[in-house]
Amino acid sequence: MFIIKRCITGLLLIALMIGGATAFAKEAQSMAADPELEKVVNEISAELRCLVCQNQTIADSHAELAVDLKNQVREMVKQGKTRDDVVDYMVQRYGDFVRYRPPVKPTTYLLWVGPFLLLAGGLIILVVNLRKRKELVTEAPLSQEEYQKLESILHSENKTSEGKKGEG
Repeated sequence: MFIIKRCITGLLLIALMIGGATAFAKEAQSMAADPELEKVVNEISAELRCLVCQNQTIADSHAELAVDLKNQVREMVKQGKTRDDVVDYMVQRYGDFVRYRPPVKPTTYLLWVGPFLLLAGGLIILVVNLRKRKELVTEAPLSQEEYQKLESILHSENKTSEGKKGEG
């Protein structure tokens, strides 16, 4: 009897979870009546960064702000604005950061050249460290004193390892 009650309780819990999840589901947004317009909107949206996600375009993002920006782009395109007009408006409002691929200009030189500078710096550090390491490794033979010290260490390790084998 106890097992049956537990099963029924579990099934009710699963049903409530499934029903609760569907309560928050939204209706899919309809595409524009004009497929050509929607194509232009998607092309422009693919060039603009989601200000919430920051690593996605507004075409890819499902954040509310990204959806609002995409709707704003759609409205501007419906009004007859060109791609450049829409992008310029967004850049005026949000700065160059809103562009997924910022333009090459003095304020963004470091952004474009920075990765190459870091790569070159890393390669220089690697070469310097490898040269230092090569200098540290010398092929000079051991002195008599170093050789005797090494022999004593090896003999003491052999005796301790043989003693442990005899105990086991």
